[in-house]
Amino acid sequence: MSFSYGDEQISFERVLRHQGSSKALIKVYPDCRVVVSAHEDACNDDVLTAVKKRGRWIYEQLRDFRKQLEHITPRQYISGESHYYLGKQYQLKVIEDLSQAPGVKLLRGKLEVTIKQKSPEAVQKVLVDWYRVRAKEVFAKRLDAMLEQALWVNERPPMRIFSMKTQWGSCSPNGRLTLNPHLVKASRECIDYVILHELCHIAEHNHSERFYRMLAGVLPNYMKVKDILDAKVSEFVS
Repeated sequence: MSFSYGDEQISFERVLRHQGSSKALIKVYPDCRVVVSAHEDACNDDVLTAVKKRGRWIYEQLRDFRKQLEHITPRQYISGESHYYLGKQYQLKVIEDLSQAPGVKLLRGKLEVTIKQKSPEAVQKVLVDWYRVRAKEVFAKRLDAMLEQALWVNERPPMRIFSMKTQWGSCSPNGRLTLNPHLVKASRECIDYVILHELCHIAEHNHSERFYRMLAGVLPNYMKVKDILDAKVSEFVS
């Protein structure tokens, strides 16, 4: 959905609000997404009216976040940069060594990347490959742990790792989970939330009231965890 404010057309996503006040809840995230939580019985016209009333606030939030994004410099993959793994920040240290095979080590608060010849592209490739391997291992362990809570799942679902720009995970109609390797940069709590979210889709494919009741039943603070994860999108995916 979208509305006009001044000379700008602002788009927003409507999602289901299954508890709390009957009013629409409007959030603007650091990556400039606008998400409106509204009850299932609220018609689109009423939601749009509520959003327009907060038009000035939404516009100002977007303006401020856009200014912040302008100052986020693209990663250069050089020593001294900060990179995430399992919710913690690590300083990147690039080591050039012709005698060693390219690889990554976590050592004393640093991500040590060894390559044969220094170049941003080479460092990026080694890091991306390392994150993917770690993601496969971490996600498999967390999936096993979350299946102990997801009593509605009869058998371990197949899982694949696939990079996505706008999603942390997805669940196909036949129950296959797809998880974003960038998610391994987040905390275990955030990883568990995404996995549980997708496991709920095995029983309920839509974001219905039943879906959110199921999710809240296994993770009561899921909204808080979701907000933490959403606030880090630009840092994790860049």
